Amino acid sequence: MRDPEGKRVLRGTGAGGQVGPMPMLIGTSGWQYRDWRGGLYPEGVPQRLWLEHYATHYLTVENNNSFYRLPSRETFVAWRERTPDDFVMAVKASRYLTHVRRLRDPAEPVARLLGAAAGLGPKLGPVLLQLPPTLKADPVTLDACLKEFRTAAAALGQHGLRLAVEPRHETWWTDEIRQILAAHDATLCWADRRGRPITPLWRTATWGYLRFHEGTAQPWPSYGPQALRSWVARLTETWPDEADVYVYFNNDPGGAAVINSAQFAGLARQAGSSATTRTPEVGQVGATAAIPTW
Repeated sequence: MRDPEGKRVLRGTGAGGQVGPMPMLIGTSGWQYRDWRGGLYPEGVPQRLWLEHYATHYLTVENNNSFYRLPSRETFVAWRERTPDDFVMAVKASRYLTHVRRLRDPAEPVARLLGAAAGLGPKLGPVLLQLPPTLKADPVTLDACLKEFRTAAAALGQHGLRLAVEPRHETWWTDEIRQILAAHDATLCWADRRGRPITPLWRTATWGYLRFHEGTAQPWPSYGPQALRSWVARLTETWPDEADVYVYFNNDPGGAAVINSAQFAGLARQAGSSATTRTPEVGQVGATAAIPTW
């Protein structure tokens, strides 16, 4: 989507405002990890300023704390005010919706989630629905839940809200589920564990979402260059250069997510992508103490 002057506008609820072409948004899943101190967060940077420091190195973050406990609208407002104008925050849906109610009777939890996350204003990115591994496919319930998100978002003026769905039971891999996601322009969240896809590589929307959970390189849970290059190839082969793709590293122990996100961005640029967003430079002083060069 572009504004009248031709500048690209990151979509979500208008996420991030006007920026140049940068469809591959790369970040980490969360930002408050104690073992990142001395790496991404230099000694002397207080924890209360970690988000501000994170946002100088990244354009986006996936907020996974909202899965465990939904922050207040005031907290989301504060995050909006503490980050740059181009920052984008994806929000993981509450486990009350996905794991307790298992997507059933979604009206109240969806309205509560979006009512709070609306505090991000134009910085609200996609909402991620990660389903429990024991939840078998339920097409009717999924369709009703996605419709409820659209209804609640429209009532709040959040037109264009993006939804990513991460099922984790093999019964979801059917044409019917694929068609339901496509009908809502909801993306199937691609996911990796131990260097391999754990979901079909369907393209169900005009945009994409990829999560890295655990690599096989040392030190654990890092990803090696071959695995990262494979994912760069999959993304560039599947998505046109103008499509927004959100990429989040969830392998946080030991700062692996920071290291791998920087390496992934570098490999994407080497592969010819001219539209990756800011990440720490590989070997950058102060970005992380352990980022190696290859």
